[in-house]
Amino acid sequence: MKFNWRKWNRMIHRDFGFFFFGMTIIYALSGIAINHINDWNPNYQIENSYYDISNSEVFNNVNDEQVYEILGLVDQDAKFKKYYYMRPGLLKIFIKNGSVLLNTETGDASVETLKRRPIFFYMNYLHYNPGSWWKWFSDIFAGALIIIAISGIIMNKGKKGVKGRGGVYLALGIIIPLVFLFFFR
Repeated sequence: MKFNWRKWNRMIHRDFGFFFFGMTIIYALSGIAINHINDWNPNYQIENSYYDISNSEVFNNVNDEQVYEILGLVDQDAKFKKYYYMRPGLLKIFIKNGSVLLNTETGDASVETLKRRPIFFYMNYLHYNPGSWWKWFSDIFAGALIIIAISGIIMNKGKKGVKGRGGVYLALGIIIPLVFLFFFR
């Protein structure tokens, strides 16, 4: 009985493609998000609110009780984690999912709140390899992508394979990254 390597190649390509479909989508979408990290924050939605609390007393050398009073003035009932003066007259209070910045001389306050993006936060979490067990799974996924790429190249023969149209696409797929590497870095 003759070994049919083309049949095995197709089976491996197909089965790895199915098994790693979810990982491919996660890494692809997360990769796009991370590519545009200078345009938007893919992990968090950031909201800023501004308040004028100049009618209240001046807050210099605050204590915990005064910090709770400040939080009440800016519609925050959250417990604070800590606070410090970034410089004289500028108080920063860390709250759950954000922070409050208060100019103690003018009474101008800004509240920055962070909210996790529903899908991208978790995709990016996985993309950044959150633990050693995930690192190994990601390495297996990377190896599978190599196998999928190689098996895809040798799957077709004739004018649709490497000797025909497939070879042109293969060459372009190698040349384009090299052009960017040599001319645009």
